Amino acid sequence: MTWPLRIKPSYLLLLQAGIVAAQSPEAISRSDREEFRQAYTAARAGVRARPEADSAALRRYLLYPYLEAARITAELDSEQDASVDVRARDFVVRHEPAPVAQTLRRSWLRSLARREEWESFLAVYEPQLADPRLRCQYLAARIATRELEGLAPLIIEQWRTARQLPSDCEPVFQWLRAEGPLTDELIVERVELLLQNGQARFARIIARRLPSDRSAPLLRWANFIETPEAALDAWLASELGEADIAIVLDAWSRLARDRPAAALLRAESMLRAVGEAHASKVALSLAFGLAWDRHPDALAWFARTAARDLDDYALAWLARAALWAGNWAQVSAAIEAMSAQAREQAVWRYWAARAIQAAGDRRQARTLFTALLDADNFYSAMAARHLRQTPAPHPQEFAAEPLVIEEIERLPPFLRVRELAAVGLRTEATLEWQHGYAGLDSGARKQSIHLAARLGLHDIAVATATRHDVFGAYALLYPRPYDVEVSLAAQQSGLAASLIYGLLRQESLFRHDAVSDSGARGLAQLQLETARRAARRLGEHEPSRSDLFDPSVNISLGAAELGHLLERFDSQLPVALAAYNAGPGAANRWWPSEPREADIWIENIPYNETRAYVRRVLWHSLVFEWLGTGRGGNTDAWAETIRRSQAVEPD
Repeated sequence: MTWPLRIKPSYLLLLQAGIVAAQSPEAISRSDREEFRQAYTAARAGVRARPEADSAALRRYLLYPYLEAARITAELDSEQDASVDVRARDFVVRHEPAPVAQTLRRSWLRSLARREEWESFLAVYEPQLADPRLRCQYLAARIATRELEGLAPLIIEQWRTARQLPSDCEPVFQWLRAEGPLTDELIVERVELLLQNGQARFARIIARRLPSDRSAPLLRWANFIETPEAALDAWLASELGEADIAIVLDAWSRLARDRPAAALLRAESMLRAVGEAHASKVALSLAFGLAWDRHPDALAWFARTAARDLDDYALAWLARAALWAGNWAQVSAAIEAMSAQAREQAVWRYWAARAIQAAGDRRQARTLFTALLDADNFYSAMAARHLRQTPAPHPQEFAAEPLVIEEIERLPPFLRVRELAAVGLRTEATLEWQHGYAGLDSGARKQSIHLAARLGLHDIAVATATRHDVFGAYALLYPRPYDVEVSLAAQQSGLAASLIYGLLRQESLFRHDAVSDSGARGLAQLQLETARRAARRLGEHEPSRSDLFDPSVNISLGAAELGHLLERFDSQLPVALAAYNAGPGAANRWWPSEPREADIWIENIPYNETRAYVRRVLWHSLVFEWLGTGRGGNTDAWAETIRRSQAVEPD
């Protein structure tokens, strides 16, 4: 069998071993996919089926192993037949290292652990597959089978973690305590790791295992984390001195971050209590909190910070505080003090140009703004505005190599990717893509961007392009896969289609089944209650969670929500976008007491994620406008002065 020269030789061996036979795309019909969907859905629901009853077409279908794995997994979960272990073993042997085999191996391990089939568990276990639960189950298996040599150090390694572990770990730690190696020193170490990670509640639980003289200082540390204001007041009153200084400084940074006004009232007392050695850190923590709160005293506290403590991060917030205060000389000084690498970032090149412009040197400012135009980002668009030019992207050629792409596309992992995407198994498609991508050389990996885009795997295309520094292929990386739905949502909401597309690209990279860690769903990443409020405003049926994976529903409600936020925040687009990302309550807190230029307001958004989000959605919308019209974008909506308005009451 001849394989493309661009495929790694080691990977060729796996492919030639017949992991899963390739099936020509031309040989697959719509009915094949539908038959698979129905059988797979039934298997996931636990419906038992006899493989011999499957049609010949279904057995030939290249995703048939996924159906087999789903059926075996359902049997493992139900434990109806002990012979399922034999079927699981045979499947894994036949199909490894394909992702479907690795996924089944994890399910099999969970089943074996649940049944306490520890010898079999150890035979099946592979360290590279292990999450914390499987890792602890492996350690439990070692204990149960009396494979104890070298075990204690492995359990201690698992013990040393800064987060709460699954309940499966507790029997393992109980064994360690019974055997003696889980000393008070190790318990103290674990509690300190938890406290350093801010996990005070669970740290208290672990600390109870210590004698009172060992637990007391740790519990006091937990108090400083949980109630920094009260703990600091008690510390200031008792003058405990240097013993707790690291804990005190940590609590001070928490108070300054969360309640800067309260910290400001205690600042002089803190400075006297900590002494000269720590005064700069006290001042810097307060300067950060005040800057994030856009407080007028922020610059004064940055000024009381020693130069040695002003790293690039601190100087960035000093520059932002100076921008908010209109102190352009201080903006210039802060940027000049940054490292050369930081100064070369577009953000600080832009603000350096603005500071020079404010100082009256328009010629030099124009030179600096012009140098930004090729950067293709929010700051290049703003620089164009200062130059009275229409901002437009600068597309770069990223030529496709059709023969290479065809070779990649016909490799078994990528054939499975295409089919998995076609039947709606996007998570599985992503795993197969990663498996196939790992076997390509660098040139083929780069060309795979074209294949991902062609298959509609836009999140993979963009991620792969970023990995290969491909940024200017706009027609490829800014697709418009939902034109009908976006057009309808634009008409309904009054928003520009380019803005809606910019929102979708930033929120989900066009994955209709995307789910965030916080439970936001779909293309526009909507929480269920947010979506239901938007539906009520539109007079439409309230959606279910599954409805949010429907592009027509999700896009309509996402656009409606952004339109509502625009109305609420007096048509000020940067504020509405900040509210979409961080919540209306946060955006409401960020209203300026006095009008601020939009770029200065955006730069001072205290949440790093939200600040980047606003800039990116604005830039994405410009790119989509340019792709749609062939003309540069209009930044008027970006640059209007941000001012507080009471025109619309909060929800």
